[in-house]
Amino acid sequence: MAVECITSTHSMPMLQPPNQESKEQEPPLVFDASVLRHQLNIPTQFVWPDEEKAKLDVPELVVPFIDLGGFLSGDPIAAMEASRLVGEACQKHGFFLVVNHGIDKHLISHAHLYMDHFFDLPLSQKQRAQRKAGEHCGYASSFTGRFSSKLPWKETLSFQYSADKDSSNLVKDYLCHKMGKEFEQFGKVYQDYCEAMSNLSLGIMELLGMSLGVGKAYFREFFEGNSSIMRLNYYPPCQKPDLTLGTGPHCDPTSLTILHQDQVGGLQVCVDNEWHSISPDFNAFVVNIGDTFMALSNGRYKSCLHRAVVNSKTTRKSLAFFLCPRSDKVVSPPCELVDNLSPRLYPDFTWPMLLEFTQKHYRADMKTLEAFANWLQWKSN
Repeated sequence: MAVECITSTHSMPMLQPPNQESKEQEPPLVFDASVLRHQLNIPTQFVWPDEEKAKLDVPELVVPFIDLGGFLSGDPIAAMEASRLVGEACQKHGFFLVVNHGIDKHLISHAHLYMDHFFDLPLSQKQRAQRKAGEHCGYASSFTGRFSSKLPWKETLSFQYSADKDSSNLVKDYLCHKMGKEFEQFGKVYQDYCEAMSNLSLGIMELLGMSLGVGKAYFREFFEGNSSIMRLNYYPPCQKPDLTLGTGPHCDPTSLTILHQDQVGGLQVCVDNEWHSISPDFNAFVVNIGDTFMALSNGRYKSCLHRAVVNSKTTRKSLAFFLCPRSDKVVSPPCELVDNLSPRLYPDFTWPMLLEFTQKHYRADMKTLEAFANWLQWKSN
Protein backbone atom coordinates (compact mmCIF):
# COMPACT_ATOMS: atom_id res chain seq x y z
CA MET A 1 0.00 0.00 0.00
CA ALA A 2 1.71 3.14 -1.15
CA VAL A 3 0.26 5.48 1.47
CA GLU A 4 1.99 8.64 0.37
CA CYS A 5 2.58 11.73 2.44
CA ILE A 6 1.03 15.14 1.90
CA THR A 7 3.83 17.41 3.01
CA SER A 8 7.18 17.31 4.73
CA THR A 9 7.80 17.96 8.41
CA HIS A 10 9.93 21.11 8.52
CA SER A 11 10.61 20.80 12.24
CA MET A 12 12.22 17.38 12.00
CA PRO A 13 15.14 17.47 9.55
CA MET A 14 16.48 14.21 10.98
CA LEU A 15 13.40 12.42 9.66
CA GLN A 16 13.74 13.47 6.04
CA PRO A 17 14.29 10.25 4.04
CA PRO A 18 16.11 10.24 0.71
CA ASN A 19 12.86 10.03 -1.22
CA GLN A 20 11.09 12.82 0.66
CA GLU A 21 9.79 15.66 -1.47
CA SER A 22 8.06 18.84 -0.41
CA LYS A 23 4.89 20.08 -2.02
CA GLU A 24 5.79 22.68 -4.60
CA GLN A 25 3.69 25.59 -5.79
CA GLU A 26 3.07 24.34 -9.30
CA PRO A 27 -0.13 23.99 -11.28
CA PRO A 28 -1.59 20.54 -10.58
CA LEU A 29 -0.98 17.94 -13.24
CA VAL A 30 -4.20 16.16 -14.17
CA PHE A 31 -3.72 12.45 -14.84
CA ASP A 32 -6.29 11.67 -17.54
CA ALA A 33 -5.57 8.08 -18.60
CA SER A 34 -7.63 8.42 -21.77
CA VAL A 35 -5.11 11.02 -22.99
CA LEU A 36 -1.80 10.06 -21.38
CA ARG A 37 -1.94 6.42 -22.42
CA HIS A 38 -1.33 7.50 -26.04
CA GLN A 39 1.40 10.10 -25.47
CA LEU A 40 4.86 9.22 -26.76
CA ASN A 41 6.49 11.90 -24.62
CA ILE A 42 5.30 11.40 -21.08
CA PRO A 43 5.36 14.39 -18.69
CA THR A 44 8.63 14.76 -16.84
CA GLN A 45 6.87 14.44 -13.47
CA PHE A 46 6.37 10.75 -14.25
CA VAL A 47 9.99 10.06 -15.19
CA TRP A 48 11.88 8.29 -12.41
CA PRO A 49 15.63 8.62 -11.69
CA ASP A 50 17.88 6.21 -13.55
CA GLU A 51 18.72 4.23 -10.40
CA GLU A 52 15.01 3.64 -9.70
CA LYS A 53 13.69 3.06 -13.20
CA ALA A 54 11.78 -0.12 -13.88
CA LYS A 55 13.33 -3.30 -15.16
CA LEU A 56 10.55 -5.02 -17.04
CA ASP A 57 12.33 -8.35 -17.49
CA VAL A 58 13.21 -9.70 -14.03
CA PRO A 59 13.40 -13.27 -12.69
CA GLU A 60 10.31 -14.73 -11.08
CA LEU A 61 10.21 -14.96 -7.29
CA VAL A 62 9.67 -18.47 -5.99
CA VAL A 63 6.93 -18.07 -3.38
CA PRO A 64 5.04 -20.92 -1.71
CA PHE A 65 1.46 -21.74 -2.65
CA ILE A 66 -0.34 -22.19 0.65
CA ASP A 67 -3.25 -24.61 0.21
CA LEU A 68 -5.91 -23.46 2.68
CA GLY A 69 -8.37 -26.24 1.85
CA GLY A 70 -7.38 -28.59 4.66
CA PHE A 71 -6.90 -25.75 7.14
CA LEU A 72 -10.37 -24.31 6.44
CA SER A 73 -11.95 -27.75 6.80
CA GLY A 74 -10.39 -28.17 10.25
CA ASP A 75 -7.58 -30.62 9.43
CA PRO A 76 -4.93 -30.04 12.17
CA ILE A 77 -2.11 -31.62 10.15
CA ALA A 78 -2.90 -29.42 7.12
CA ALA A 79 -3.05 -26.39 9.43
CA MET A 80 0.41 -27.13 10.85
CA GLU A 81 1.90 -27.54 7.38
CA ALA A 82 0.30 -24.32 6.15
CA SER A 83 1.55 -22.41 9.21
CA ARG A 84 5.07 -23.78 8.67
CA LEU A 85 5.15 -22.61 5.05
CA VAL A 86 3.72 -19.21 6.00
CA GLY A 87 6.35 -18.80 8.72
CA GLU A 88 9.22 -19.63 6.38
CA ALA A 89 7.99 -17.14 3.77
CA CYS A 90 7.49 -14.37 6.34
CA GLN A 91 11.00 -14.79 7.71
CA LYS A 92 12.47 -14.49 4.20
CA HIS A 93 10.44 -11.76 2.52
CA GLY A 94 6.84 -11.72 3.80
CA PHE A 95 5.18 -12.81 0.51
CA PHE A 96 3.18 -15.97 -0.20
CA LEU A 97 0.22 -17.12 -2.30
CA VAL A 98 -2.97 -18.73 -0.98
CA VAL A 99 -5.11 -21.14 -3.00
CA ASN A 100 -8.28 -23.11 -2.16
CA HIS A 101 -9.15 -20.06 -0.09
CA GLY A 102 -12.92 -20.47 -0.26
CA ILE A 103 -13.65 -17.10 -1.89
CA ASP A 104 -16.40 -17.30 -4.52
CA LYS A 105 -14.79 -16.94 -7.96
CA HIS A 106 -17.92 -15.12 -9.20
CA LEU A 107 -17.47 -12.49 -6.49
CA ILE A 108 -13.86 -11.98 -7.61
CA SER A 109 -14.94 -11.68 -11.24
CA HIS A 110 -17.65 -9.17 -10.36
CA ALA A 111 -15.16 -7.11 -8.36
CA HIS A 112 -12.90 -6.90 -11.42
CA LEU A 113 -15.86 -6.14 -13.72
CA TYR A 114 -17.11 -3.24 -11.62
CA MET A 115 -13.58 -1.91 -11.40
CA ASP A 116 -13.61 -1.70 -15.21
CA HIS A 117 -16.91 0.18 -15.08
CA PHE A 118 -15.55 2.79 -12.69
CA PHE A 119 -12.21 3.53 -14.34
CA ASP A 120 -13.79 3.64 -17.80
CA LEU A 121 -15.91 6.59 -16.68
CA PRO A 122 -14.98 10.10 -17.89
CA LEU A 123 -12.54 11.83 -15.53
CA SER A 124 -15.17 14.36 -14.45
CA GLN A 125 -17.43 11.57 -13.17
CA LYS A 126 -14.65 9.75 -11.32
CA GLN A 127 -13.78 13.02 -9.61
CA ARG A 128 -17.13 12.94 -7.82
CA ALA A 129 -15.32 10.64 -5.40
CA GLN A 130 -12.19 12.83 -5.38
CA ARG A 131 -9.84 12.21 -2.48
CA LYS A 132 -9.17 15.33 -0.44
CA ALA A 133 -5.77 16.38 0.88
CA GLY A 134 -4.92 14.52 4.07
CA GLU A 135 -7.44 11.74 3.43
CA HIS A 136 -6.70 8.16 2.36
CA CYS A 137 -10.09 7.32 0.85
CA GLY A 138 -11.65 8.35 -2.46
CA TYR A 139 -10.53 8.61 -6.07
CA ALA A 140 -6.93 9.65 -6.65
CA SER A 141 -4.55 9.99 -9.53
CA SER A 142 -1.14 11.53 -9.86
CA PHE A 143 -2.39 15.08 -10.25
CA THR A 144 -2.81 15.36 -6.46
CA GLY A 145 0.13 17.74 -6.09
CA ARG A 146 1.65 15.91 -3.11
CA PHE A 147 4.90 15.50 -5.01
CA SER A 148 6.50 17.37 -7.87
CA SER A 149 8.33 14.37 -9.34
CA LYS A 150 8.43 10.56 -9.34
CA LEU A 151 4.68 10.38 -9.81
CA PRO A 152 3.09 6.93 -10.10
CA TRP A 153 1.42 6.02 -13.40
CA LYS A 154 -1.96 4.97 -11.99
CA GLU A 155 -5.41 5.81 -10.71
CA THR A 156 -6.92 4.42 -7.52
CA LEU A 157 -10.24 4.26 -5.71
CA SER A 158 -9.96 3.60 -1.98
CA PHE A 159 -12.58 3.20 0.72
CA GLN A 160 -12.84 2.24 4.36
CA TYR A 161 -14.21 -1.10 5.55
CA SER A 162 -15.23 -1.99 9.08
CA ALA A 163 -15.90 -5.47 10.44
CA ASP A 164 -17.97 -3.90 13.22
CA LYS A 165 -21.57 -5.16 13.09
CA ASP A 166 -22.88 -1.60 13.30
CA SER A 167 -21.02 -0.71 10.08
CA SER A 168 -22.30 -3.55 7.88
CA ASN A 169 -23.13 -1.17 4.99
CA LEU A 170 -20.19 1.20 5.34
CA VAL A 171 -18.69 0.48 1.89
CA LYS A 172 -22.01 0.58 0.04
CA ASP A 173 -23.15 3.76 1.79
CA TYR A 174 -19.85 5.53 1.09
CA LEU A 175 -19.85 4.71 -2.62
CA CYS A 176 -23.51 5.67 -3.04
CA HIS A 177 -22.88 8.93 -1.20
CA LYS A 178 -19.91 9.79 -3.42
CA MET A 179 -21.12 8.50 -6.78
CA GLY A 180 -24.91 8.43 -6.54
CA LYS A 181 -27.68 5.90 -5.98
CA GLU A 182 -26.95 4.25 -9.31
CA PHE A 183 -23.80 2.84 -7.65
CA GLU A 184 -25.75 0.80 -5.10
CA GLN A 185 -24.99 -2.55 -6.78
CA PHE A 186 -21.38 -1.41 -7.27
CA GLY A 187 -21.21 -0.73 -3.54
CA LYS A 188 -22.82 -4.04 -2.62
CA VAL A 189 -20.24 -6.00 -4.64
CA TYR A 190 -17.36 -4.34 -2.80
CA GLN A 191 -19.12 -4.60 0.57
CA ASP A 192 -19.36 -8.37 -0.01
CA TYR A 193 -15.78 -8.53 -1.31
CA CYS A 194 -14.41 -6.69 1.75
CA GLU A 195 -16.29 -9.01 4.11
CA ALA A 196 -14.82 -12.01 2.30
CA MET A 197 -11.32 -10.50 2.53
CA SER A 198 -11.76 -9.72 6.22
CA ASN A 199 -12.74 -13.31 6.94
CA LEU A 200 -9.84 -14.63 4.88
CA SER A 201 -7.49 -12.27 6.74
CA LEU A 202 -8.60 -13.63 10.11
CA GLY A 203 -7.89 -17.17 8.93
CA ILE A 204 -4.41 -16.14 7.79
CA MET A 205 -3.90 -14.49 11.17
CA GLU A 206 -4.57 -17.87 12.79
CA LEU A 207 -1.76 -19.37 10.69
CA LEU A 208 0.56 -16.49 11.56
CA GLY A 209 -0.17 -16.96 15.26
CA MET A 210 0.54 -20.68 15.02
CA SER A 211 3.77 -20.08 13.12
CA LEU A 212 5.00 -17.61 15.76
CA GLY A 213 4.09 -19.89 18.64
CA VAL A 214 1.48 -17.62 20.23
CA GLY A 215 -1.56 -19.75 19.32
CA LYS A 216 -4.12 -19.46 16.55
CA ALA A 217 -6.49 -17.20 18.53
CA TYR A 218 -4.12 -14.36 19.49
CA PHE A 219 -3.89 -12.36 16.26
CA ARG A 220 -7.36 -13.39 15.09
CA GLU A 221 -8.86 -11.80 18.21
CA PHE A 222 -6.66 -8.72 17.78
CA PHE A 223 -8.03 -8.10 14.28
CA GLU A 224 -11.67 -9.03 14.85
CA GLY A 225 -13.65 -5.83 14.36
CA ASN A 226 -10.87 -4.56 12.08
CA SER A 227 -11.06 -1.16 10.39
CA SER A 228 -9.42 -1.83 7.04
CA ILE A 229 -8.88 -0.24 3.63
CA MET A 230 -9.90 -1.50 0.19
CA ARG A 231 -8.19 -0.13 -2.90
CA LEU A 232 -8.86 -0.58 -6.61
CA ASN A 233 -5.69 -0.02 -8.67
CA TYR A 234 -5.77 0.92 -12.34
CA TYR A 235 -2.52 1.10 -14.33
CA PRO A 236 -3.14 2.32 -17.90
CA PRO A 237 -0.67 1.62 -20.69
CA CYS A 238 2.34 3.91 -20.96
CA GLN A 239 4.23 4.41 -24.21
CA LYS A 240 7.51 4.66 -22.30
CA PRO A 241 7.07 2.04 -19.54
CA ASP A 242 10.82 1.85 -18.90
CA LEU A 243 10.82 5.47 -17.68
CA THR A 244 8.09 5.34 -15.06
CA LEU A 245 6.51 3.13 -12.39
CA GLY A 246 2.91 2.25 -11.65
CA THR A 247 3.70 2.30 -7.95
CA GLY A 248 7.11 3.25 -6.60
CA PRO A 249 9.15 1.03 -4.25
CA HIS A 250 7.46 0.89 -0.85
CA CYS A 251 6.59 -1.30 2.09
CA ASP A 252 2.96 -1.45 3.17
CA PRO A 253 2.50 0.35 6.50
CA THR A 254 -0.65 -1.71 7.15
CA SER A 255 -0.80 -5.16 8.78
CA LEU A 256 -1.60 -7.60 5.98
CA THR A 257 -2.25 -7.13 2.25
CA ILE A 258 -4.38 -9.51 0.23
CA LEU A 259 -3.98 -8.75 -3.47
CA HIS A 260 -5.79 -10.19 -6.45
CA GLN A 261 -4.13 -9.44 -9.79
CA ASP A 262 -5.72 -9.61 -13.20
CA GLN A 263 -3.87 -11.63 -15.81
CA VAL A 264 -1.48 -8.78 -16.67
CA GLY A 265 1.79 -9.05 -14.73
CA GLY A 266 3.43 -6.10 -13.04
CA LEU A 267 4.03 -6.84 -9.35
CA GLN A 268 7.72 -6.93 -8.41
CA VAL A 269 9.32 -7.71 -5.04
CA CYS A 270 12.86 -6.86 -3.92
CA VAL A 271 14.59 -9.81 -2.26
CA ASP A 272 18.32 -9.80 -1.45
CA ASN A 273 18.70 -6.50 -3.32
CA GLU A 274 17.30 -7.95 -6.54
CA TRP A 275 13.89 -7.36 -8.10
CA HIS A 276 11.69 -10.37 -8.86
CA SER A 277 8.24 -10.69 -10.39
CA ILE A 278 5.20 -12.47 -8.97
CA SER A 279 3.16 -13.87 -11.84
CA PRO A 280 -0.63 -13.45 -11.70
CA ASP A 281 -2.85 -16.44 -11.01
CA PHE A 282 -6.63 -15.95 -11.00
CA ASN A 283 -7.09 -18.78 -8.49
CA ALA A 284 -4.62 -17.35 -5.99
CA PHE A 285 -4.30 -14.31 -3.76
CA VAL A 286 -0.93 -12.69 -3.16
CA VAL A 287 -0.47 -12.06 0.57
CA ASN A 288 2.22 -9.96 2.18
CA ILE A 289 3.12 -8.69 5.63
CA GLY A 290 3.00 -4.96 6.35
CA ASP A 291 4.88 -2.77 8.81
CA THR A 292 2.18 -2.94 11.48
CA PHE A 293 2.38 -6.73 11.66
CA MET A 294 6.17 -6.54 11.51
CA ALA A 295 5.92 -4.52 14.72
CA LEU A 296 3.39 -6.99 16.19
CA SER A 297 5.86 -9.82 15.52
CA ASN A 298 8.68 -7.76 17.12
CA GLY A 299 10.52 -7.77 13.82
CA ARG A 300 10.54 -11.54 13.33
CA TYR A 301 8.45 -11.28 10.17
CA LYS A 302 9.45 -8.93 7.39
CA SER A 303 7.67 -6.15 5.56
CA CYS A 304 9.19 -6.34 2.08
CA LEU A 305 9.90 -3.67 -0.52
CA HIS A 306 7.74 -4.02 -3.64
CA ARG A 307 6.56 -1.99 -6.63
CA ALA A 308 4.36 -2.17 -9.73
CA VAL A 309 5.58 -1.73 -13.30
CA VAL A 310 3.47 -0.81 -16.32
CA ASN A 311 3.55 -1.79 -19.98
CA SER A 312 2.88 -0.11 -23.30
CA LYS A 313 -0.07 -2.19 -24.50
CA THR A 314 -2.38 -3.44 -21.78
CA THR A 315 -4.12 -1.92 -18.78
CA ARG A 316 -3.32 -3.69 -15.52
CA LYS A 317 -5.79 -3.82 -12.63
CA SER A 318 -5.60 -5.21 -9.12
CA LEU A 319 -7.76 -5.48 -6.00
CA ALA A 320 -5.95 -4.76 -2.74
CA PHE A 321 -7.39 -5.31 0.75
CA PHE A 322 -5.28 -3.83 3.55
CA LEU A 323 -6.03 -5.32 6.95
CA CYS A 324 -5.72 -2.75 9.74
CA PRO A 325 -6.55 -3.05 13.45
CA ARG A 326 -9.36 -1.11 15.06
CA SER A 327 -8.26 2.41 15.94
CA ASP A 328 -8.18 1.79 19.71
CA LYS A 329 -6.02 -1.35 19.49
CA VAL A 330 -2.48 -0.87 20.81
CA VAL A 331 0.12 -2.44 18.54
CA SER A 332 2.41 -4.27 20.94
CA PRO A 333 4.00 -7.71 20.45
CA PRO A 334 2.82 -10.60 22.64
CA CYS A 335 5.10 -11.36 25.57
CA GLU A 336 6.14 -14.68 24.00
CA LEU A 337 8.01 -12.73 21.30
CA VAL A 338 9.97 -10.50 23.70
CA ASP A 339 12.87 -11.76 25.80
CA ASN A 340 16.54 -11.03 26.53
CA LEU A 341 17.56 -12.31 23.12
CA SER A 342 14.73 -10.47 21.36
CA PRO A 343 14.17 -7.13 23.12
CA ARG A 344 11.45 -4.74 22.03
CA LEU A 345 12.26 -3.15 18.66
CA TYR A 346 9.42 -0.63 18.37
CA PRO A 347 7.37 1.43 20.83
CA ASP A 348 3.65 0.90 21.36
CA PHE A 349 1.42 2.71 18.88
CA THR A 350 -2.03 2.66 17.32
CA TRP A 351 -2.73 2.29 13.62
CA PRO A 352 -4.11 5.86 13.27
CA MET A 353 -0.77 7.18 14.56
CA LEU A 354 1.20 5.30 11.89
CA LEU A 355 -1.35 6.26 9.23
CA GLU A 356 -0.99 9.94 10.15
CA PHE A 357 2.78 9.63 9.89
CA THR A 358 2.69 8.08 6.41
CA GLN A 359 -0.02 10.47 5.22
CA LYS A 360 1.53 13.71 6.41
CA HIS A 361 5.22 13.25 7.13
CA TYR A 362 6.84 10.32 5.35
CA ARG A 363 6.67 8.46 2.06
CA ALA A 364 6.53 4.78 2.98
CA ASP A 365 9.75 2.84 2.32
CA MET A 366 11.93 0.19 3.96
CA LYS A 367 12.72 2.46 6.92
CA THR A 368 9.18 3.57 7.77
CA LEU A 369 9.06 1.88 11.19
CA GLU A 370 12.48 3.20 12.17
CA ALA A 371 11.55 6.74 11.13
CA PHE A 372 8.15 6.40 12.81
CA ALA A 373 9.79 5.40 16.11
CA ASN A 374 12.02 8.49 15.89
CA TRP A 375 8.96 10.63 15.13
CA LEU A 376 7.12 9.29 18.20
CA GLN A 377 10.14 10.07 20.36
CA TRP A 378 10.33 13.57 18.86
CA LYS A 379 6.65 14.15 19.61
CA SER A 380 7.00 12.93 23.19
CA ASN A 381 9.83 15.41 23.73
